[in-house]
Amino acid sequence: MDGSSGQDQGASPAAGRPAARPVLRRAAQWARDYTRLPGIPDEFIGADGQPRPVWTRFADTFAALAPTDIERRFASADRHLREAGVTYRSPGDNAERSWPLSHLPLLIDEAEWTQLSQGIIQRAELLERVLQDIYGEGRLLASGALPAAAVAGSSEYLRPVCGIKPPGGRFLSIYAADIGRGPDGRWWVLSDRTQAPSGMGYALENRLVLSRAFSSIYKSMNVERLAPFFEAFRDALRASADRDEPRIGVLTPGTFSETYFEHATLARYLGFLLVEGDDLAVSGDRVHIRTVAGLKRLDVLLRRLDSNSLDPLELDAASRLGVAGLMDVVRKGGVVLANMPGSGVLEARALLGFVPSLCRRVLGEDLKIPHIATWWCGQKSARDEVLSRLDEFAIEGAYGRAVPGFANSGPVLVSELSVAERERLRAAIAQRGIDYVGQEVVRLSTTPVWEGGRIAPRPFVLRVFAAATADGWTVMPGGFCRIADALDARAVSMGDGARAADVWVVADKAVAAHSLLPGSDNVRIRRIAGVLPSRAADNLFWLGRYLERAEATLRLIRALAAQHRDPGKGAPAQLNAAERIQRLLLAWGAIAQTSRTQGPRVADEALQAEDRFGSALSLLKSAQRTAVSLRERLSPDAWQVITEMSNRLAEDVDDDDAILSTAELLLEKLASFAGLAQENMNRAAGWRFLDMGRRAERAINTARFARQFGYDEATPEDLDILLTLVDCQITYRSRYLIGPSLAPIRDLVVLDLYNPRSVAFQIEVLNDHIAGLPVLKENGLIERPQRLAVSLRARLTAAEAAHLDGRTLFALEQDLLSLSEAIGQHYFPHGPNASRPEKLTGLA
Repeated sequence: MDGSSGQDQGASPAAGRPAARPVLRRAAQWARDYTRLPGIPDEFIGADGQPRPVWTRFADTFAALAPTDIERRFASADRHLREAGVTYRSPGDNAERSWPLSHLPLLIDEAEWTQLSQGIIQRAELLERVLQDIYGEGRLLASGALPAAAVAGSSEYLRPVCGIKPPGGRFLSIYAADIGRGPDGRWWVLSDRTQAPSGMGYALENRLVLSRAFSSIYKSMNVERLAPFFEAFRDALRASADRDEPRIGVLTPGTFSETYFEHATLARYLGFLLVEGDDLAVSGDRVHIRTVAGLKRLDVLLRRLDSNSLDPLELDAASRLGVAGLMDVVRKGGVVLANMPGSGVLEARALLGFVPSLCRRVLGEDLKIPHIATWWCGQKSARDEVLSRLDEFAIEGAYGRAVPGFANSGPVLVSELSVAERERLRAAIAQRGIDYVGQEVVRLSTTPVWEGGRIAPRPFVLRVFAAATADGWTVMPGGFCRIADALDARAVSMGDGARAADVWVVADKAVAAHSLLPGSDNVRIRRIAGVLPSRAADNLFWLGRYLERAEATLRLIRALAAQHRDPGKGAPAQLNAAERIQRLLLAWGAIAQTSRTQGPRVADEALQAEDRFGSALSLLKSAQRTAVSLRERLSPDAWQVITEMSNRLAEDVDDDDAILSTAELLLEKLASFAGLAQENMNRAAGWRFLDMGRRAERAINTARFARQFGYDEATPEDLDILLTLVDCQITYRSRYLIGPSLAPIRDLVVLDLYNPRSVAFQIEVLNDHIAGLPVLKENGLIERPQRLAVSLRARLTAAEAAHLDGRTLFALEQDLLSLSEAIGQHYFPHGPNASRPEKLTGLA
């Protein structure tokens, strides 16, 4: 995934050698204009005041691009991020934000990276052993090498984990460290991430975008690939299970997680299932995933969920995100959790000051990478030291981002406090020092960013990842870089206006391309991929229904807008037809009752009203929200179509012509999505449920259209609108050389199996889909969804167009609603009362 893809026109101008001098002048000008912050280590300018060699290589190549070409490539990168739906949330956000990518990578020389990796590996192994001791024999606590209060004070210290031997043999499967350059120019550790480190998925996206936008530069710089790291990580998780072909899931809190996009990215890239707590159930000594084929055993969970939320029975009883009984399964060795619950205890800053001595005690060596000097105020000597020089410290919370007594998260610089605030803080530390740490005041080192046609320094934090494998720890040759806009930033958070950058580890020699795909001689042939969780099936079903309902609403809007544009409007027949369209829009929640008297504004409200649940805008937003939870299952093209439709309706539409053109454009987009699903989706259960949702909704809507416009006294105008709404004008006119006639139109719209828009056709397809789904009971009896579908098919097969009156069509509509409800109850069970299959058969 991280390899170069896409075409690049090359970094050298067509003119060749004569352009070399301007290129060198441009690169030299960038260096002259670059103002390094006084006393702050910088990635572009080294300690000797000269550009680092790795940046000189990059700048010379980058400068060969014309300014317009640079901006075009930047725009291309941003467009890819938008089209791929790369997003994140900040705490408290209701809406997702677009991913803010810095267009220049962070560059690190391979030799320097090798030294850095050795320090990261040492620290990861140290923290693994410390965790084993904390939850195992407890020798470090008993000896005082690690104060018990510093550990027990953390909410991430989980007593239920004590005594558990981790299934898979490790507490830490993935470790990350936030690092920056210290005043001496060496890399320093700023904090440890042992809970569920985020950023790997975003690192992948950053790499994909920049390697495409600047593919020739990427190749010429010999950038180390990311794929070998992810391959080793994936293989290690597989090897941690107790069977040859384990089922692995990425456990996410859900779509409102700040980093849900990353969870979906990792699941898709690694080939894992994306699951939520509601998808899982404990049965016996194992964790199972609820699928449309029943319960399927899950062997490994890569958790992106905080430890306390994992099990409401033993941890946080208020949690609705976890799985009841999960800790008991872990205790019995029935599922591997990566990372183990309770591993987040080592993220507490209270423990940072003890890491150097722990390294000497546990590993018998000094730390290879220093970290920011830290004093935990829970010990008298450290507390006295901090209080004696309080103005020289940055005060942090010992167990969280927030400093107790201060509203803002992040460090509190004592020197910037008022006298009253300073004395209040001093008293709080003296009274309850266990909650505070004092840290040396540091300024973050800087890296170049592109600002207004030149490069400028900005503070950054680099997150480096290490994965535990059978051969030891392996470090990702790259990472997740966050860059602050403020020059005096002490911390960098994506929620505070930061941007992200790709990280290039640059080798001296060419780097071999690598793929996460297996070799051609090591592939086990299969035609159905994995299982389909019930929640995913539910979302696919409703995605189909939302999109089909949006299409029906748009067809009504188009018909109404066309009526308003008709020069002959005002005729009684037209007024009657318009009234019927408005009646349907009102029943569907697309317009308000009071809007029916406002004529032309009705179509506009049905199209764009945010407060009407049945408007086209609301339906497409519902489809987009549903699609968010299916990101790992939708292609980029499908996601782009859904996003473009919502974006189009965000624009103002202020007259009938604009309403009509917008409705037609959106109908084209919906047709393109249907084509993508029809031509590109594997014919497994996921495709069946998406198509079942579309077919069920189309059958309901078509029956409703037939009842409203194909009634016994229908006028030619009514029948003409009916043919338009179900897109059958051409078929009818080619089959019948007469004007609109009730019986033939009823037959075509409701009963004709050769018409892909008819009710009968939808029911036939639904029967085929249901017959192809797993059977959950072994009693040999036909199950309710199939029983209803077969009954509907038999009824329509025997029906005659002449007898399709309003009452019959209404009964048909209600039975179709019952069928849709039966599908949901049968295949989408949730909660403690979910049905259990007697026999697991069929494909999921």
